[in-house]
Amino acid sequence: MAFWEQDTLAALDGGDEIDITPRRTDGTLRAPVIIWAVRLGDGLYVRSARGPEGGWYRHVLASGEAVVAARGAGADVTVEHLPAGDARHAELDAAYHAKYDRYGPAIVGAVVGPDAAEVTLRLVPTA
Repeated sequence: MAFWEQDTLAALDGGDEIDITPRRTDGTLRAPVIIWAVRLGDGLYVRSARGPEGGWYRHVLASGEAVVAARGAGADVTVEHLPAGDARHAELDAAYHAKYDRYGPAIVGAVVGPDAAEVTLRLVPTA
C-alpha cells in the first residue's frame, strides 16, 4: 500500500474542502466536486453527504479512482470502501464534528452517524 507524503496529507486536511475529481472507467476525468475530508492518523477519509446516490460517490466507486486537490497539493488516489462495522467510524464521526461543527448540526449531520458510515471511503495515494 502507498503512503501519503506528509506535506500533501497536511495540505489536503488543512482546509475545510478538497476537490475530488472522479476518474471514468476509460481513464478520463469527470468534473471536480468540492467535498469535506478528514484525517485519521495517516489516512484521509471522505463521506458522501448525499448518501449512496451522491454523484461523485457513485462515479468514484465505479472506477475506484480519483484525483484530489486542495491548497496547492494534489494526488491520484484509489478508494477503499470502509465497512459499516469498522471501529474507525466513531473516530471519523468525532473528526468530522471537531472540524466542521461550526457549520451547524444540519450540515454536519449529513456526514456523521450510521448512514454516513455506509458511504465512507478511504483515499489511498497511488504510488
